[in-house]
Amino acid sequence: MSDRIPTQIPDLTLRFATEADVGIILAFIKELAEYERLSHEVTADEDTLRASLFGGRRVAEVLIADLRTAPVGFALFFHNFSTFLGRPGIYLEDLYVKPSMRGQGIGTALLSFLGRLTRERGCGRLEWAVLDWNEPAITFYRNLGAQPLDDWTVFRVAGPALHALADRV
Repeated sequence: MSDRIPTQIPDLTLRFATEADVGIILAFIKELAEYERLSHEVTADEDTLRASLFGGRRVAEVLIADLRTAPVGFALFFHNFSTFLGRPGIYLEDLYVKPSMRGQGIGTALLSFLGRLTRERGCGRLEWAVLDWNEPAITFYRNLGAQPLDDWTVFRVAGPALHALADRV
């Protein structure tokens, strides 16, 4: 059985990343961060990604989109849980397609496969966040049937604030 998942796009296949892909995953993360104007926040390196994605406690999974044999995009995701549904979900942390390859259906193929995976794994939903200024992505997601959750605000605790919170107990 091939580890490549065919798509409706000629020469495009999807596959689950292996440890050998850590370098390309990090490169995609850095390219995405640059696009999102967040390069200053990237502290990941190959060692931390290797441990998180392929170590003893795997906390996320990665799909790679290959055009012929060249990686052109990726989706990094993990399971979350909805107490309201009483079921797991899939949270898409990152979706990225190289700028020169956009508009060819690669992002749609990645999201479509994640939708199928969500269903096959018995999950109740697939969700993700998008920066509010990223109109091309917002339009793309809406065209796929995704709906924004305008009633929710994302909160984050990190860095010194995380340490201070942890020390309050």
